[in-house]
Amino acid sequence: QVQLVVSGGGLVQPGGSLRLSCAASGFRVRSYAIGWFRQAPGKEREGVSCISNSGRNTFYADSAKGRFTVSRDNAKNTVYLQIDSLKPEDTAVYYCAAVKNPFTLLQTMCNISQRIDYDYWGRGTQVTVSS
Repeated sequence: QVQLVVSGGGLVQPGGSLRLSCAASGFRVRSYAIGWFRQAPGKEREGVSCISNSGRNTFYADSAKGRFTVSRDNAKNTVYLQIDSLKPEDTAVYYCAAVKNPFTLLQTMCNISQRIDYDYWGRGTQVTVSS
């Protein structure tokens, strides 16, 4: 079955850390750029970070710079999002998405308003930051 499985969310205190995983099943993630997105209650989905298929290039939204780190291990068919110094405003459902088109700019991929064609979406994992 072709899918992206997102995991690693949970309830964390402010200042804590989490590492989210986006594991590809049924296809080789190395052929795809992967983006991380989040959607907070009552808000639109927003792009957080995107990484090229090789991992050499990354993009971070302004809200993610300095605390978020995207990485990938193509041998494990998995992409990661490390989130440090978590804040209550990071509370959201986090998703990952895959794009195979090699001509899609990471900045475009991470801009949900561009409405590009994402090949696959993961189901999302809840991250709640609260004391």
